[in-house]
Amino acid sequence: MGGSYYLNRVVTTRKLPYYQDSIMVTIKGSEIKFEKILNTFTTIDLSCNKFQGQIPDCIGNLNSLRGLNLSHNYLTGHIPLSFKILNVLESLDLSSNKLSGRIPQELTSLTFLEVLNLSQNHLTGFIPRGNQFETFENYSYYGNPGLCGFPLSKRCTVDEVLKSS
Repeated sequence: MGGSYYLNRVVTTRKLPYYQDSIMVTIKGSEIKFEKILNTFTTIDLSCNKFQGQIPDCIGNLNSLRGLNLSHNYLTGHIPLSFKILNVLESLDLSSNKLSGRIPQELTSLTFLEVLNLSQNHLTGFIPRGNQFETFENYSYYGNPGLCGFPLSKRCTVDEVLKSS
């Protein structure tokens, strides 16, 4: 009941045929180390877990990942650039966190991405254009008043476009 959950830094421990990295998770004040993470996971749903902190960059190393749901936590910081490596990702839900900064342009390289939900965060700047990003609707970005550009009705100012360069 209650308690704080922290998604801590992931560190590489050893390379085994199907395993990669380890993760430290703090649950109710106790640290638990998961020694082996199967790198062929296809879907990870860690939604509604009260996780705090930044999204670990090494999640981008899970190259077989097709679905990632980290919604409804207290995650902060930026969307990791390492997500651009998730080239078979079909669904990404980072909604209802406290993520800030810009949506990385590099995410437009995720050509299998069918579902994107970045709503209810603190994201700013223009929404990247290209590939699958042309297909996402307003609701993918709802609740981020600092975002602008297609598909939103809020147009970007010259300053917002220049800052992203």
